[in-house]
Amino acid sequence: MFSLDGDSQSLHISGGHGGSGGPAHLQGGIGGVGQGPIVHITASQLITHNLQATVATDQVLRLDNIRAAQIASHCPPPSRIFCGREDILNKMHQFFSDTGIQHIYVLHGLGGAGKTQIALKFINGSSSRFSDIFFIDTSTIATIETGLKNIAVLKDFGESPQDGLLWLTSKVEEWLLFFDNADDPAINLNDYIPQCNHGNIIITSRNPGMCIYAGSNSLVSDMEEEDAVTLLLKSALQRATLHTEQIAAEIVKSLHHLPLAIVQAGAFILKSRNLDGYLALYMQNQARLLSEKPTQSHDRYAWTVYTTWQMSFDQLTPPAAMLLQHFSFLHYNGISEEIFRYASRYKFPANGPSKEEVQEPLEFLSHFLRPTGEWDSLQFLDATNEIQSYSLISFDVEKKLFFIHPLVHAWSRATVQNPKKAMSIMGSILGMAVSERSQRDTQLASLLLCPHIELVLQMDAEVALTFRYQYALIFWEGGKYKHSEELLEEVLQKQKQVLSEDHPDTLLTMGNLANSYSDLGEHQRAQELKSVVLEKQKQLLGEDHPDTLLTMGNLASSYSDLGEHQRAQELMGVVLEKRKQLLGDDHPDTLLTMGNLASSYSNLGEHQKAKELEIIVLEKQKQVLGENHPDTLHAMGNLASSYSALGEHQKAKELKSVVLEKQKQVLCEDHLDVSQPDQLTSSMMPSKPMILLILDHLLPMIVVPALDNVD
Repeated sequence: MFSLDGDSQSLHISGGHGGSGGPAHLQGGIGGVGQGPIVHITASQLITHNLQATVATDQVLRLDNIRAAQIASHCPPPSRIFCGREDILNKMHQFFSDTGIQHIYVLHGLGGAGKTQIALKFINGSSSRFSDIFFIDTSTIATIETGLKNIAVLKDFGESPQDGLLWLTSKVEEWLLFFDNADDPAINLNDYIPQCNHGNIIITSRNPGMCIYAGSNSLVSDMEEEDAVTLLLKSALQRATLHTEQIAAEIVKSLHHLPLAIVQAGAFILKSRNLDGYLALYMQNQARLLSEKPTQSHDRYAWTVYTTWQMSFDQLTPPAAMLLQHFSFLHYNGISEEIFRYASRYKFPANGPSKEEVQEPLEFLSHFLRPTGEWDSLQFLDATNEIQSYSLISFDVEKKLFFIHPLVHAWSRATVQNPKKAMSIMGSILGMAVSERSQRDTQLASLLLCPHIELVLQMDAEVALTFRYQYALIFWEGGKYKHSEELLEEVLQKQKQVLSEDHPDTLLTMGNLANSYSDLGEHQRAQELKSVVLEKQKQLLGEDHPDTLLTMGNLASSYSDLGEHQRAQELMGVVLEKRKQLLGDDHPDTLLTMGNLASSYSNLGEHQKAKELEIIVLEKQKQVLGENHPDTLHAMGNLASSYSALGEHQKAKELKSVVLEKQKQVLCEDHLDVSQPDQLTSSMMPSKPMILLILDHLLPMIVVPALDNVD
């Protein structure tokens, strides 16, 4: 029975009545009525009991939450095999040594470079200087907010991310907040940085854009070789001896000193017990070994080298992903926007490929064109900035060039489904770019292009014959005469089959091949081939055709190379008269011929004649080309040589000083300035490789012989 007494606020609980007793027996009477117990419990007693139970439960939950927050906010120790990075650690110690202001330090760089480990090593060695240390996984907004919420819970300051930020801003102490893996460029980290003038923050990120928050920062890249060797031997549990260190040095070089790749290699070597054989296996199985996750690890990092980059790659928009993949079919260093910009201007000459033949390169370039068909640098910049935000490429501000870590370069190429097609696209784009570049880019630009072209040829890309001819010109400009010779011989054989031996393009290639022979010191071969070309051009083109005169001037240069200076002077004189008639006295080709004739006079010891002619050349080139043009400086150097030969040493010295000063100015100018692009004519090679021009400027007292391919 249950009843409530309103006055006593008591609960009355009683049992029910029992049943009737059983029948009487001879020995006893009738049984009594059964009665259950009666219990009295007050309401206050019941409420108190419930409250006590609830409080006890809440305390358990609160302690559980605090313990969970402590675990989540705790910074793990650095890897047991951590080594090196002293320069960055010293910089961090110095930066955080001051107190009284908020310090933010950003460690940025490629995934797998060791940013988190450096931060953990610093924290581990500096924990006593910070009042509290909080670790926050910054890979997503959810993990950031969870991390801030954990701070609030841990400090009994609430249960929301805003409470965590409020505690940090209100607690004027030397706490340290570690934002790890702030890689997503779409997250505005400023929303989660305590807005106050105290505290300390470390940010690790693949995004160099995070440096906007930094009072100081470090680019985390490859390790020093000594430290890389130590790391490999530690991770492989190999004793450091002269033998093991030598082998390890070769291995870390092939891994380009990237920490994560080194640790993975060490884990494999530890498992296989084969340090000596690793390098050979790696060369044949690079992708597989850099994708393999070790069973045992020295830290909490969950990803392999390749999966680390794949995660970043998966975040790229299609244009950015496509651009990165095609970058990987150029050399990993010295990638310029100008390559693509020049290619977008390709004019489709009669002797080149048609639009249909380069349809795929044109489709690739169309992603970075305005509706008018003009190159759109902003679209290209948007794509490259997106790739840079994951440190998959880097940009050299001074050189205005992109570069890719060699391992990323190899990995990116492995992501392409049709590498043969991508290689052909980039090979054609290079050929189109070479055809359309500014004449002012003919020197240093050629040195930048050579590595890209070498890769295209090494991978046997399918490109038009005319592009391979353009490649040969670039090799010649870069001073790679043997490469130029080999490629021109290949082009010449195909032209003979496709076009015939007497076709103008075939003869042009033949003449340039002869010039390559000259540059390689094979002067007799050069003279014989130039003579053949000259006779054919006279018959087919006439004696006054520009190509004929070009070959005639080059033949005169070969005579000079062979010591036949009289024949050289006579032939150069013929070329000069014809060019005066056809082009006029002030045409650059006329002036170059005049300069080469002066060199012929010098070779014959007729220094007075040479001087008189060089004075005319110099004055006209100043007027036509300007005082800082390479050809003008070249003429100054030759005139200084003539002054010296004539004993006019003071004049020679003064002119030499002018040349040296102007040469410094010229080399400091932006060689990729293309505000007034001039198409390089296909009928002649550029005037001279930059290597030779620099020598001319540095050594103007030396008589310079006639230039090949310029007359």
